[in-house]
Amino acid sequence: MANCGCWCLPKGETAREPTTPEPFWYLAYRGRCNMLGTGIDFATAAAPVQVGAAQPRYLTDYSPQDKPWDVHRGQAQTVEGVYQGTIYNGLAGRLRDCSGFLVFAWAADDAGELRLKLVRARFCRVRHCPVCQWRRSLMWQARFLRALPSVEAAHPTACWLFLTLTVRNCPVDNLRRTLRHMNEAWGRLTKRREFAGSVQGWIRATEVTRGQDDSAHPHFHCLLMVHSYYFSGKYYVTQSRWADLWRECARVDYRPIVDIRTVRARRGAPGEKPLRRALAETLKYSIKPSDMEGEWLIELTKQVHKLRFLASGGILRNILRESEESEQDLLLLDGDGEGGDPVLFFNWRREIRRYARRR
Repeated sequence: MANCGCWCLPKGETAREPTTPEPFWYLAYRGRCNMLGTGIDFATAAAPVQVGAAQPRYLTDYSPQDKPWDVHRGQAQTVEGVYQGTIYNGLAGRLRDCSGFLVFAWAADDAGELRLKLVRARFCRVRHCPVCQWRRSLMWQARFLRALPSVEAAHPTACWLFLTLTVRNCPVDNLRRTLRHMNEAWGRLTKRREFAGSVQGWIRATEVTRGQDDSAHPHFHCLLMVHSYYFSGKYYVTQSRWADLWRECARVDYRPIVDIRTVRARRGAPGEKPLRRALAETLKYSIKPSDMEGEWLIELTKQVHKLRFLASGGILRNILRESEESEQDLLLLDGDGEGGDPVLFFNWRREIRRYARRR
């Protein structure tokens, strides 16, 4: 038997003739083979255990950077429990089945390093599912970053602003009316001279957080693409003026809290990509998973039914393709789904809230 034909064996295992051809990933895992013509050392990458070491059981044993799967799936299990036995019992059933198993393959990243890539999963696509909310955020970020080079090529001098617009907290059972009022106010704001004269394109995401008194705090996170002349002379809009504009457009009798920042690298962070940071903040989530509890979540689910929480306009209109979402979209994120043959299968273990390898 050739030492690498490719039938090398783990230490202590007797030779045998194969009855059927076995895929390369099995050979790499069982034989710790690094002679597959790829230049990749599968002894380290595909077989994370060493002779005499304990066999890894969990997803994070193989890939510590995939810890978010355990976190978000645990949060989804909590939301499932909130919906169970309510008018949203059907959503609880869908949440229970969401990402119950994950299938990964080893694949090389841009730096040539092997890492696990997701190749198969099923998602419930429930609006307030923490897993699907997380994957949806990554999907939108990936779409924006794929389109960004062509936007920058067409508008090389454009600058970016990160704008946050708030209103006072409202009772959660009045949230739907408040959000509609805010959307109307946004429409008026985009027509104001200070906005229309400098902003070339925008992305606006709605977020709702839970107040200490169980009220709802709706606010907008906005990424604005502006002309370079925005920062000079009469075109510059101060934070105070932004607050006045929002108060006038929202038609409220108080001065709302408004925050406006230039998107740029933070001091002491030389390798940072500031636009990616601002994009992630804009698209992070619509409802904080830690707020998804009890009657508050039930009422919020009722209030936001069929309301859009993401919008875009100007030259960035439809850059995120907000209305397009499929299970495949949630799967193929940032290169995920482009790995080789399936290697590792993980099931969600409800009792310990972790993904464990299926034997």
